[in-house]
Amino acid sequence: MNDIIAAFLDAEEAHQVAFLAELVKSPTDNPPGDCAAHAALAKRLLEELGFEVEAHPVPQDAVHAAGMKSVTNLIVRHRFGDGPTIALNAHGDVVPPGSGWEHAPYGAEIVETADGRRMYGRGAAVSKSDFASYAWALLALRKAAEQGAALAGTVELHFTYDEEIGGTVGPQWILEQGLSTPDYVICAGFSHAVITAHNGCLHLEATVTGKIGHAAEPERAVDALEVTNAVLSALYASRAALADIHTDVPGIVSPTLVVGTIEGGINTNVVPDSVRFRIDRRILPGESVDAVEQGLTELIRSAAAAFPGASASVERIMAALPLVPQPGWEKIADAIRAAAADLTGEEIPYVGAKLFTDARLYAEKGIPVVLYGAGPRTLAEAGGHNSDENLDLADLRLGTEAVARAVATLLTP
Repeated sequence: MNDIIAAFLDAEEAHQVAFLAELVKSPTDNPPGDCAAHAALAKRLLEELGFEVEAHPVPQDAVHAAGMKSVTNLIVRHRFGDGPTIALNAHGDVVPPGSGWEHAPYGAEIVETADGRRMYGRGAAVSKSDFASYAWALLALRKAAEQGAALAGTVELHFTYDEEIGGTVGPQWILEQGLSTPDYVICAGFSHAVITAHNGCLHLEATVTGKIGHAAEPERAVDALEVTNAVLSALYASRAALADIHTDVPGIVSPTLVVGTIEGGINTNVVPDSVRFRIDRRILPGESVDAVEQGLTELIRSAAAAFPGASASVERIMAALPLVPQPGWEKIADAIRAAAADLTGEEIPYVGAKLFTDARLYAEKGIPVVLYGAGPRTLAEAGGHNSDENLDLADLRLGTEAVARAVATLLTP
């Protein structure tokens, strides 16, 4: 069977790369999260490959509540016979490109390098690449079955569009609607390690309130920005203690805290009466989201209370739980590791990830899930959430073939 898979992927290399390029060229920045058009494009391209594609638009009230404009989830199902259902999930939404690019963010430009070919563009690595890797892995398995390979079970492709803001109207919505009940899941990842756990994330919005006043008489006001400065100083000072919190999961060391946005004030000649800022606090496996939120809330309110007439409130914007391995994860992880090690001759480690992903949403339903797909050894190497995001096309092939082999192992009667 492995020879059939390899020969098929050899013949399909140019087609797979062109498929990925079309997806990269269509922007899916989130925010603002207007992704229905890309889903329509992906559906058409998948149907041209011979797949039957289910399009599941999410109701607008749920989309708007999640902070997006449009979401259509795509599901492809192929049944080989009686056996387990394995879902392969990748997300099509991306963070906005930002500045500093040497290559067009949506150009899908392919550059020849000394060690191969790289495609540049937002989403080329995270994770439109796994739209391509998972689709062609399933195509390769269909080809193997056509040529007599015995496979028993169902493979599903879950292509969603809200990972960058939490996954609530993507995988979570699919599971809550009863559209899929997989036995195992592989989520988008990279091809030189299997991710078995990852951090969670807590997003808080703090509002510091003072008293408005004329800039010519600041003593008659309570300067919310001055208060915020003290609050931020307290938050930044608290980061040193985070280094004392550890986990034994390889790849994850300590939690982090970042203030990502800040806004406030009315005009240059007015003492600001309100300032808002948002915090990103990564949550280690084993930490309590509620306890972390309580601690930060108390710190913020205490720092603000040091200024007479000032106050602070804190609102939870998003809480993503860490990914904790579910019973049965070894079966799928071992199959992937064996396939990837055989293809590369390298030791393929099990690691944790500092970021948070949609994988946790499957795990929260008790489903064994790991992360593996097309990409390099590190997020930094891929330029994920950075300028000049790129994918070594050799890793696209590696991830595709390893997934196909691993799924074949799981579907072998």
